[in-house]
Amino acid sequence: MCKFICFLALLVVSITLPTVTVAQSPVQSLGKPLRVAIVGLVHGHVAGFLWPALKRSDIQIVGIVEADQQLAHRYADQYKLDPQLLYSDVEQMLTTVQPQAVLVYTDTRDHRRIVEAAARHRIPVMMEKPLAVSTEDALAIKRVADAGHIPVLVNYETTWYPSNTAVYQLVRDGALGDIRKVVVHDGHKGPKEIGVPPEFFAWLTDPARNGAGALFDFGCYGADLMTWLMNGEAPITVTAVTQQIKPEIYPHVDDEATIILTYPKAQAILQASWNWPFDRKDMEVYGATGEAITVRRDDLRVRRNGDDEERQQSAPALTTPYNDPISYLIAVVSGEIKPSGLSALDTNVTVVRILDAARESAKTGKTIRLADR
Repeated sequence: MCKFICFLALLVVSITLPTVTVAQSPVQSLGKPLRVAIVGLVHGHVAGFLWPALKRSDIQIVGIVEADQQLAHRYADQYKLDPQLLYSDVEQMLTTVQPQAVLVYTDTRDHRRIVEAAARHRIPVMMEKPLAVSTEDALAIKRVADAGHIPVLVNYETTWYPSNTAVYQLVRDGALGDIRKVVVHDGHKGPKEIGVPPEFFAWLTDPARNGAGALFDFGCYGADLMTWLMNGEAPITVTAVTQQIKPEIYPHVDDEATIILTYPKAQAILQASWNWPFDRKDMEVYGATGEAITVRRDDLRVRRNGDDEERQQSAPALTTPYNDPISYLIAVVSGEIKPSGLSALDTNVTVVRILDAARESAKTGKTIRLADR
């Protein structure tokens, strides 16, 4: 739901396949554009991928799969895509087009099915957050990815925020002392309130297709950031409270969620909401000797041991290929880098374990010990 700019690919140009080429990026590790296929158009973030992608030359769209052909043709008309790119069946597209990467914009429940298909063809995958609707699906995705020897990446808008990386570096450098408390705020006014497309709204508000409501939609950001900050360590316990503040709009899913994670010497509070008065994605990290608070994507406020007050500063710009998902995907597929951190599969399996436990905690009113699940 964050208006985002997503994903990528390399390429081997074919004169027989209809393609859409896209603008120059600083990273072209393979010397040719990455050949990518899009699977699904019901996730609204696909628009955030298409408009920058069509201005780049380091990726090439060679196929688009969408079962709803009316929706597919709507996108084709809007973005002036060749209708011959459109397919309704994933297997047919993968066999015919043989892309070098698959970008997934389905509902979250379909992520497992798409990764299983891509793994059979040994094709890397990048999907929109979160990884899966359940721990069972997350582990199944990991099994087929490992068996197929393919990278599976999960894209979050906040991965590309310089402010988050700056805070992470302060933690790694010991500038704040050991982490004691992290508070993460994510969300907006709500899907309907911000006007998401109907095909997006339909599955975001379906607990089977989305996993939950705001709990999964925005709780995943904080779980991802905290797992990263904790070097992949899973929490000991997960406790969550959810509410339906606007049941007349969201009768089947939560629109308000708070998740508390405990670690041996730290705690995280993840606040996910479709009720904020404004869009927000920010984080507070408190260590034993200092604090750092992100201010939107590019700035942060820092107070170190001995400082009388916080000092606001700009975060250093991220370097290629760590500054956008397209460059990152190209670097992974080309073998230039290995997936790690916020986008990595192992990180995101832990994220889904947290979300799954949070959903159970909210349902039962009990604290869940992660080791017991």
